[in-house]
Amino acid sequence: MFIKPGFDKKTTTLLRYFIFFAVILTSIFYSSNVKAQGDLFINPKRIIFEGEKRSQEISLANIGNDTATYMVTFVQIRLKNDGNFEQIEQPDSGQHFADKNLRIFPRTITLAPKETQTIKIQLYQKEKLQAGEYRSHLYFRGVPPENPSAKKQQTENTKNVSVKITPVFGITIPVIIRIGENTTTASITDLTLGKSENQTDILKLTVNRKGNMSLYGDITVNYISAAGKTTRAGYIKGISVYTPNQLRYINLTLDPKAGLNYHSGKLSVSYTAVNEGKSEKIAAAELTLN
Repeated sequence: MFIKPGFDKKTTTLLRYFIFFAVILTSIFYSSNVKAQGDLFINPKRIIFEGEKRSQEISLANIGNDTATYMVTFVQIRLKNDGNFEQIEQPDSGQHFADKNLRIFPRTITLAPKETQTIKIQLYQKEKLQAGEYRSHLYFRGVPPENPSAKKQQTENTKNVSVKITPVFGITIPVIIRIGENTTTASITDLTLGKSENQTDILKLTVNRKGNMSLYGDITVNYISAAGKTTRAGYIKGISVYTPNQLRYINLTLDPKAGLNYHSGKLSVSYTAVNEGKSEKIAAAELTLN
């Protein structure tokens, strides 16, 4: 880190804390798990090019009370087995980026309050791609508004340092290109019932992926009593297992309001995708309770 000569030790230490805090704030606002965040609403939440699709549109809406500007770029993301994301520069073994075959326009959008706009994303040179899946993520980064009055208040006095932290807001959505036949299959294993730190019942499980494409779907847990009565016990929406990952660990909190006794009966778990408005079961498993 470069520190301008003339700063005393105390000021230098304070600056380092401020910079560290700014980085933490930025990482919080840069979230891939939430697709409608802050004052920007995005629809759809994911884009898939397969079959004959060559062009798709994304609708953006400013649901806030202030005019906002966003820059649209591509970033590359690794999904870890525990569900956390991290930005990368080079693909992992078996991973392929999609951005070299995609165009987006416009790349800068300014939206007045309650205003909507459509951006277009286009696939090109598809014929040059080999069979498999290609993935990059669109990054919608908020551009902080300029504050002329703040510029006037800047001082050259290095003994009195004033630092203003402006968090950078951003959302990512996946853009996936699929070439060739989808050979992917899934299974659910390692079902274990446990307790969280606050003693809430949780179900631990592993989603396994085999094949050449990613998985995406919702996980539903139903409790089936010894008498055969079925009650919804848990639900998680939008669980991905991206290539090249072969598994995803899930900790699902069971509904404490259901008042269920998890010492008898069984838990039925299903992993389900919605394709063209139709629900399709990807995988299922059961855990007998005792």
